[in-house]
Amino acid sequence: MINNKLTGMGVALITPFKTDETIDFDALARLVEYQIKNGTDYLVVCGTTAETPTLTPQEKEAITKFVVRQVNGRLPIVLGAGGNNTKALVETLQTGDFSGIDAILSVTPYYNKPSQEGLYRHYEAIAKTSPLPLILYNVPGRTGVNMTAQTTLRLANDFPNICATKEASGNFTQIDDIIKNKPENFMLISGDDGITFPLITLGAVGVISVIGNAFPKEFSRMVRLALQGDYEKARQIHHRFNELIELLFVEGNPAGVKSMLAVMGYIDNVLRLPLAPNTIKTYEKIRLVLREL
Repeated sequence: MINNKLTGMGVALITPFKTDETIDFDALARLVEYQIKNGTDYLVVCGTTAETPTLTPQEKEAITKFVVRQVNGRLPIVLGAGGNNTKALVETLQTGDFSGIDAILSVTPYYNKPSQEGLYRHYEAIAKTSPLPLILYNVPGRTGVNMTAQTTLRLANDFPNICATKEASGNFTQIDDIIKNKPENFMLISGDDGITFPLITLGAVGVISVIGNAFPKEFSRMVRLALQGDYEKARQIHHRFNELIELLFVEGNPAGVKSMLAVMGYIDNVLRLPLAPNTIKTYEKIRLVLREL
């Protein structure tokens, strides 16, 4: 059942690059194994944290197939498939190979700034086409448009294969409205590491995490404890990570988590333009906080 597969901590995998900016598949294999061995519940491939706007369609396909082979059924896999051209996205869903994939994560259309009716019709077209369960993704800070609770609930009620929403609006009133009024089997997943703990106390089923790339064991434990109702222990871990999570996003995502992974020796600290690595000042702050942790 898809609900069981999407409960807990999913990790939005980064894309490791070599110094020449080609994909570092050896580093990607190490990261996948690191996740599997340290408590991650599922992986998200080719999400926004993977720098997908800078990847070619061929590279996205190669990364997806590589991760599916590497995981070999040991964890569920969610594939990012979003865009601001509804027709093109529908064609992708109709013609793509989704072997080894358990669900699709689709971000709200960016830049176009559609109305709520436009958002509804966009996801209606996707839901009617998708061969897999669909996760909505609302992240207005990146897309320029917020999908309201009313639109999310309308989609959740009208299309049974829309199984969840990844909410990164940071709007607690909106998120609580969705949790309070959603269909029974519809799930709300935190899209923001820093507020995952309080969202679980409201009824979220977990998180699709960025910091989990670097700290899968510790962060998945916090999520698990919170889901079990052990709020005191979960809160202690939540507070330990506060400073690091703030540093994670101060100069954009995934610059922060790539700095962390570089300090830990997992990857080269390389991003594709227009993204750039953290400044030396932020990098040193991350290194010092990691040492303390």
